[in-house]
Amino acid sequence: MLKSNEATSADAFELVFRQPTAEDGYPLNQLVANSPPLDPNSVYCNLLQCTHFSETSVAVEEDGQLVGFISAYIPPAKPDTVFVWQVVVDKSQRGRGLAKKMMQEIVQRPACADVRFLETTITPDNEASWALFRSFARDMNTELNHDIWFEREAHFHGKHDSEALLRIGPFPRPPLEQ
Repeated sequence: MLKSNEATSADAFELVFRQPTAEDGYPLNQLVANSPPLDPNSVYCNLLQCTHFSETSVAVEEDGQLVGFISAYIPPAKPDTVFVWQVVVDKSQRGRGLAKKMMQEIVQRPACADVRFLETTITPDNEASWALFRSFARDMNTELNHDIWFEREAHFHGKHDSEALLRIGPFPRPPLEQ
């Protein structure tokens, strides 16, 4: 588990997992821009993700370059839930399980001590994301439930596919320290 601003290296490959900082905002924007079909956000939005949500998001770098990022936050009305906003992995790192390792890193953070569920939204045809979150649920030995949350016509005026809300959990509570 990370302590404040402490970085760790993954054993499987030379990657550093850490809390993001404001300096990650622009590189995050570029990483997303180079990873279609992800929805781009403004640099300002990415700066807010990297600062306001730093305790629940994760940046991964290799040789000083940002190669993975998950923006996530705890919704104010759901203190037992971490919501994964966006997952991005550089094409050089795909197929190595990096996205799942980033999610595991997030749910182990001190900021997520009371988290028992992980939520995200995915379009019905995004097979890679469905596989990732199903695999994460299996690894966490818990359930994955889903239903359409934002509808194509009602919420996106026909300009974006519907988004299903996935809810993974509950996660087991860690043992109490004596």
